[in-house]
Amino acid sequence: MKRVRGFLQQLSLAQQFMLASLIVLAASMLGLGSWVGQQIERGVINRTSGQTALYVDSFIDPAVQELGQGISLNTGRVELLNRLVQQTPLGEHIVAFKVWDTNGRILYSNNPALIGQVYPIKVELAQAIQGEVVSDITDLAAAENLLERERYSRLLETYSPVQQNGTNKVIAVVEFYQTVDALDNEVGKARISSWLVVGGATLIVYVTLAGIVRRGSNTIEQQRTELRRQVERLTELLAQNKELHERVSRATAGATSLNERFLRRISAELHDGPTQDLGLALLRLDQVIEHSEGCHLTNGRNCREELETVERSMRTALQETRAISSGLGLPDLDRLTLAETLTRVVNVHQRRTSTLVATSFGNLPEQAPLPVKITVYRIIQEALSNAFRHASGLGQAVHVAAADDRILIEVSDQGPGFHSETAVDDVEHLGLVGMRERVESLGGGFKIESELGQGTKVVAWLPLSMKEGTGHND
Repeated sequence: MKRVRGFLQQLSLAQQFMLASLIVLAASMLGLGSWVGQQIERGVINRTSGQTALYVDSFIDPAVQELGQGISLNTGRVELLNRLVQQTPLGEHIVAFKVWDTNGRILYSNNPALIGQVYPIKVELAQAIQGEVVSDITDLAAAENLLERERYSRLLETYSPVQQNGTNKVIAVVEFYQTVDALDNEVGKARISSWLVVGGATLIVYVTLAGIVRRGSNTIEQQRTELRRQVERLTELLAQNKELHERVSRATAGATSLNERFLRRISAELHDGPTQDLGLALLRLDQVIEHSEGCHLTNGRNCREELETVERSMRTALQETRAISSGLGLPDLDRLTLAETLTRVVNVHQRRTSTLVATSFGNLPEQAPLPVKITVYRIIQEALSNAFRHASGLGQAVHVAAADDRILIEVSDQGPGFHSETAVDDVEHLGLVGMRERVESLGGGFKIESELGQGTKVVAWLPLSMKEGTGHND
């Protein structure tokens, strides 16, 4: 069975179909040929027995009509039947002959030992008593066929009813036997002819079907080859596209780290440049204010008051410069765990704004790629700054959790809210636009959930795994 299955698997679909169709057509040819042969045999039997029955009726019916009057066959009638069988052309066609009454008794037989014997009525005899002519080839197994079995193995057996003149009443049944040699010869020739016709028709059908299947198979094979080429080209394009996508992702992540280095440099330059100058100017201004008593400007204003106004402005500018400087620069995130990074950004915001932030960190990994930590830090930083600026820090909350190889960030507040449908694409909301671009550059997603009077929620999710070599350390 395994060998057959292996052989079939080696064949193409067209070859499998042709093999299956050959088996089906061969089986159909055998079945149809057998049925046609049986019909031919039955037709020849019926024709032969019909001709013989007519021939017998023309000789036998007049000799047995007295049976209709309830008179048994007398010696003269028996001798007449003997002469008909032995001395007329009837004997050339018939090898055995019996006359039955309607009760199963043999009234006449060319075997005198059977005359007067009663046998069970067979189906064929019963049908003949009903008025039918019944013919079939018999193997002579019945008890009354003892004499015939000694000479023949098979004979054509025919039961022909004898009806009373002028009526449809069956008064006797004539049974006669014929040899089957001529019958077998005729049937054999007819079967050979039928087999040739059936076989030829089957061969024509198979050749026609094979041609159609071969043409279809060639067309399918050509289409399959072309499809395989297109799939190969598409696979190459997909591989190239994947490589380009990875390059873009690495370049984007590298740009994120590079931007952070530039921001850190700007933060250091602000701290070491304008901030130091403003601090020194304030120190010197304090000394000027102490010695400005009695000084008046040309417009009559007091010098001390003017200097104090300048001092307040400079102190405000110093605070803003320091806030911008500290906001631009990031701590060394590469040495911090993910949880420490989240804690750091929240604590910095709380110290800077003197507000409280509720936090919830769940199932976080120990580490994450540096571009992911930078993006998480900036997202939370910008979202909390917006919450403080627009909601006065009311109900600030940060929830971060990791699942399915990605990290989910949610930053919410209980402020006045806004229409979020177009806010992310509005150039006036550069902070939101920047957050979205940061997240999407790493293959993540970003959305805003907010309605007037119902607060705001910033939601972002980022992949926790990135290709080796993505991003750069600061």
